[in-house]
Amino acid sequence: MKYFKILLFTLVLFCYHNASFSKEVYFIDLKKILNESKAGKKAQDFLKKKFENENKKFEKEGAAIRKEEADLIAKKKIISPEEYKKNLDSLRNKSVNYQKKRREASNDWVKKKNEARAKLLEALNPIMQKYMKENNVEIIVDKKYILLASSDFELTDTILKILDKELKSINLN
Repeated sequence: MKYFKILLFTLVLFCYHNASFSKEVYFIDLKKILNESKAGKKAQDFLKKKFENENKKFEKEGAAIRKEEADLIAKKKIISPEEYKKNLDSLRNKSVNYQKKRREASNDWVKKKNEARAKLLEALNPIMQKYMKENNVEIIVDKKYILLASSDFELTDTILKILDKELKSINLN
């Protein structure tokens, strides 16, 4: 009888142990959701336009500085050494300011991009939590961390549809 109780306890323990590992793990392609959702596309378009506009502005400013440099080199033998040095210092300051503004604009663009990603993920989190509660899902993992899985466990399109319904755009201003 003692052995029977131990055997029964061991069987129950193994059955419970195996049941705990049989939970299904679902995954989503987070990159696809960020890139293909309506809000994600709008944010990308906004950031792309901003980048292109600033890039055009900086190209014009850079061309003006290069032209001024070429003019200064052409005038080098005509003007006095003191005036040349003064103009050269002025040109260097313009160049330094140009590089500084360009770097600040680039940092601002990266900051806006990260902010947009964070806002989208912030909006996505409650949607996924709600889906998990409604469908008894234990865990959702990003697809890039999955080595091999059946496509039956992918929730990307489902979550993408829900996100598009609930979030039309994000404010980046």
